[in-house]
Amino acid sequence: MSGIVVIGAGQAAGQAAASLRQEGYEGEVTLLGDEAQAPYQRPPLSKAYLSGDIGMDRVLVRPENFYPDKNINLKTNTRVASIDRDNKSVTTESGETYEYEKLLIATGSSPRILNIPGSDLEGIHYLRTIDDVDGIRGAFEKAGKICIVGGGYIGLEVAAVAKKAGLDVTVVEAMDRILQRVTTPEMSDFYHNLHTGRGVNIMVNTGVDGFEGDGEVSAVLCGDTKVEADLVIVGIGIIPNVALAEAAGLECDNGIVVNDHCQTSDPDIYAAGDCTNHPNPIMDRRLRLESVPNAMGQARTACSNMLGGDKVYAEVPWFWSDQYELKLQMVGFSADGDSSVVRGDKDANQFAVFYLKEGKVVAVDAVNSPKEFMVCKQLYGKPADAAALADPETELKSLLG
Repeated sequence: MSGIVVIGAGQAAGQAAASLRQEGYEGEVTLLGDEAQAPYQRPPLSKAYLSGDIGMDRVLVRPENFYPDKNINLKTNTRVASIDRDNKSVTTESGETYEYEKLLIATGSSPRILNIPGSDLEGIHYLRTIDDVDGIRGAFEKAGKICIVGGGYIGLEVAAVAKKAGLDVTVVEAMDRILQRVTTPEMSDFYHNLHTGRGVNIMVNTGVDGFEGDGEVSAVLCGDTKVEADLVIVGIGIIPNVALAEAAGLECDNGIVVNDHCQTSDPDIYAAGDCTNHPNPIMDRRLRLESVPNAMGQARTACSNMLGGDKVYAEVPWFWSDQYELKLQMVGFSADGDSSVVRGDKDANQFAVFYLKEGKVVAVDAVNSPKEFMVCKQLYGKPADAAALADPETELKSLLG
């Protein structure tokens, strides 16, 4: 008997399995994941898991016994080779076939790979999976100098953990400031100063031409500059895993194209998480998001609709990043604003930058300021007085009306 098959076993897939049972679905649920582990959370990998502050048990989306207890068929170490839409089935690389009534694709994303001279040397790592991080943790113990290629959130989170572990840390960024793709010059400057103040060497406007070493990496080559390193972490972005969907003839464009019900161009196939390009009715545009809240929200929406519901996915994007003792929480996209206002004290590492467009709140970057983050989630799209936002004496909840 066919049921619901989920391709992938990450955060979206783990949430989907739980949602299906929570909504009362009693049919077969099969999760097909190519990693060895049960569904787990990725954000802690570059933070608390990498540092050793938490173990595997704290990273899992649900305890391992959740799946057999809920009669969910979790198949790990299982890579799907193809989707047969005509016969409504998927086939794994080992030749097993699973029929489905509805299919959820939650294949996530993969690291962007650097294919340059020396990129096959030992000691060069990417950070995406538990196995990746276990390898990096082992390398930390014998490394002295680490070079992180890419000054995005992942790279900076690793830099913070590596610095606290006592390593000599260099971050190499090709653009003219760190975090350039995701935030404002003001926030880039704040984080640049935060890291350099802790002893991290940051090189901007610096491309990587290759790696040097005899079997194991010993240096990163950047034009005329050579950065010594016995450990390299590459974090230059991720790309959506759409190969299966494309091969099956589903519409793809910077991700698997879905509608506001998380439904693909095939009415019996849904998709959720990093791999999707979805419409956001609140922001009036299509987005491809790499975030846990998006993965979980889309999974819930897709499951409701696979079971006959009529649920629209419409959520304001939010994200977070932990670096040293600072928690950055973000709502919306700062690039949407035409003005900004600061509340709090940057020198005390506790402040929020609100971004407004035509007088309406469209984003916030909140550093160690959870109240401001929570209020912005409710203020999003609403008019707010800039002076009131900036005034620490103003009770933010009073702006909600």
